[in-house]
Amino acid sequence: MEIFILAFFALGYLVLAGADIGVGMALPYLGRSAAERREVIAAIAPFFLGNEVWLVATAGVLAGLFPELEGELLSGNHTVVVVLLLAWVVRDMGLWLRGRVPGARWQAFWDGAIVAGSWGLALSWGLLLGHVLLGITGPFALLPALVVAALFGTHGMAFASLRLRGELRARAAVLSGGAGEARTYALTSATLVTVGVLAGLRLPLDPGSAGVVLVPVVLTMMPLLVAAQAWVWWTFRHRVTGPSYL
Repeated sequence: MEIFILAFFALGYLVLAGADIGVGMALPYLGRSAAERREVIAAIAPFFLGNEVWLVATAGVLAGLFPELEGELLSGNHTVVVVLLLAWVVRDMGLWLRGRVPGARWQAFWDGAIVAGSWGLALSWGLLLGHVLLGITGPFALLPALVVAALFGTHGMAFASLRLRGELRARAAVLSGGAGEARTYALTSATLVTVGVLAGLRLPLDPGSAGVVLVPVVLTMMPLLVAAQAWVWWTFRHRVTGPSYL
């Protein structure tokens, strides 16, 4: 049961947050003016905070149910984890601060932070997954990291084409063959799940003794998380029609 819980949160994060990471990576291509970038960001604005909850939950499950695995992952990938966290902070700072002060330079700076943070997240996850799956370190680790980053980018483009309209949708759908964005999104989601499962199979998944207490609590919270996520997706199911609060 502990392994199921960890897989549930980790794979959920890859699929859900992978979309907003990919949109951030493609922001310069999708939004070629300040107004267009605002509309592209509106495509992920209702979701990105909720998606990050899945990562927080994954970290909590690791610390509570798999303490030895958590220590091994952190000690063996300390630099990558630090870069990942910094990229996460930079990306979110960009999303929150870009619209707080009027001015082209201010917004352009934070748009750059969104792009840099999104690429940092994608490459960090690629390095981490590549290390777990293939055991590659050093310069050669960049190759699987770029492959994973390309997967995130394609996933985000498909998500953007499901959320945007007009010319912005056409740009986002360039990898989906026009109206095939739902098929592309399903395919990239399945690929991310597959990568996550394969990585999980390479890990020493030996749960700790705290599962007796924590598992019932986590199982009680899981339906609430799924219900909240479903409510957000249903509420914002329509295509973006203008800028968001960000």
